[in-house]
Amino acid sequence: MDVSGTSRDRSNVVGGFFYATLFLWLGSVWYYILFNNRVELLFVIAGSLFYQTANWVIRLVFSRDPLFVNTSVSLLHSTTTSASVISVLLRQWLKNGSNGMFEHSQLVEGTWPWAYEALCLSCGYFAYDQWDMLRYHLYSGWIPSILVHHVVLLLCFTLALYRNITINYLILTLICELHSIFLHVRKVRRMAGFRDVKSKIVKVEWFLNWGTFFFARVASHILITAKLIKDAHKFGRGVELPLALFGMAGMNLLNIGLGIDLFNAFKRERKAQRTNRRE
Repeated sequence: MDVSGTSRDRSNVVGGFFYATLFLWLGSVWYYILFNNRVELLFVIAGSLFYQTANWVIRLVFSRDPLFVNTSVSLLHSTTTSASVISVLLRQWLKNGSNGMFEHSQLVEGTWPWAYEALCLSCGYFAYDQWDMLRYHLYSGWIPSILVHHVVLLLCFTLALYRNITINYLILTLICELHSIFLHVRKVRRMAGFRDVKSKIVKVEWFLNWGTFFFARVASHILITAKLIKDAHKFGRGVELPLALFGMAGMNLLNIGLGIDLFNAFKRERKAQRTNRRE
């Protein structure tokens, strides 16, 4: 039995499916831009081009390893998105205070200054990242969780952008990118060959990794889910509530899996540290 041939066929089927969803998504974005005169959606295209340009620069200057380049661009996205989300929230807070900032009408129907653009740019990144992972086969299995994750995000983000609703809710979900910074920092550090678990820098990195995981990812997504459930009766009969609950359920499940992976990685590094001490 040709195992490599079977694996290759499976990869082609999986890749073909996700390529098709990506091109359908891209076609819908251009349709809205060209035929519905939604020029503000050009920020989505700009986001994809920006991160693809960063990909080319990193590949040219630092390394041609597809995984290193992809992770480095992901680190850039996490950093810029975190900065933009914090900037949007801080600006709104300083301007109007917390009064009414997290009310249902504000989160669903309102749009904080620059929130729409920030969401567009992040949406463009997920499209770029999907393309890069497909191009270099940076996934595995019949149902690659990372590709499914990107499809769900692109669906939720673009529908919200098309209808100009729940923009502020989605900006709040992107607070999790604070944690992603340290996930990507750890990955880049290890690929660069720096694996001294006794280093103070690594210890601080792990402290920030766990701290932001619980604060910016777990707690924030649970609070957003609870807010959606609490205000469920305030939503209309459209797809907003089911789509929002579906998206948050997916994010919370991914957080559980991510937490398990993070704990296992932490245990491996601690075990390696104890082994080195014995030697």
